[in-house]
Amino acid sequence: MHTCRNTLGALAAVSALVAGNAMAEIEYELHTGYSNEYLFRGLNLGQDLIEVGADVKADVSGVGLSAGVWYGSFDNADLGDVRDLTVDELDLYGQVSKNFGLLTGAIGYIYRYYDAHDDASLGTQEVYFSVSRQICGIDTSLTYFWGVEDDNDGYAEFALGRSFELSPCLAFNCGAKLGYLAEQGQLSALTSKLSLDWGFTTTATLSPFVAWSLALSDDNDTAYSDSKNQVVGGVMLSVAF
Repeated sequence: MHTCRNTLGALAAVSALVAGNAMAEIEYELHTGYSNEYLFRGLNLGQDLIEVGADVKADVSGVGLSAGVWYGSFDNADLGDVRDLTVDELDLYGQVSKNFGLLTGAIGYIYRYYDAHDDASLGTQEVYFSVSRQICGIDTSLTYFWGVEDDNDGYAEFALGRSFELSPCLAFNCGAKLGYLAEQGQLSALTSKLSLDWGFTTTATLSPFVAWSLALSDDNDTAYSDSKNQVVGGVMLSVAF
């Protein structure tokens, strides 16, 4: 309950900041979905992921503000000491960004809480720094994630993405992400995703997708030591207002 109150407080804070600026517009989005596998940074964390989330964002005097909450439940978890259990995950996150013309810079925070009910629980925190720019219609970004707790086992990710409008209510999206383990000095995984956005109303979008990852690391000292190539399918439903 404490983390839920923190989330509501963060969302309220963003709304309050925006309310003070008459020119600002607040955008909200609710989303839910299902994936046959929980694919996270090229790793299979479990099976049959069911997720829901809410996001709010706005631009205040040229500064982008966003915050959100995400909840997921998955089976046969593989989280270090937590294995073969049903796990609930709660993520709280926020971001501040600024467009500098040549590129957009962002700083964000993510808190993740994993609950295996009576068996175990785990909480992690990350701060991330990101730069992004659109080049020839392709969205490009480079993000570094810094672990707040324990050893900073830094993780960097280079991403490419593009959307193609097929009709006024249909868009095809493709993207790829290349992970890099900063402390080990090696690549971790290459993940790609294809999705089809069908806007069946002015605010609701249904997005079936397929994603796959190619394992690139063989370091026995990392979570990627036994990682394998993965293929994932699922569907997302989002409502924006």
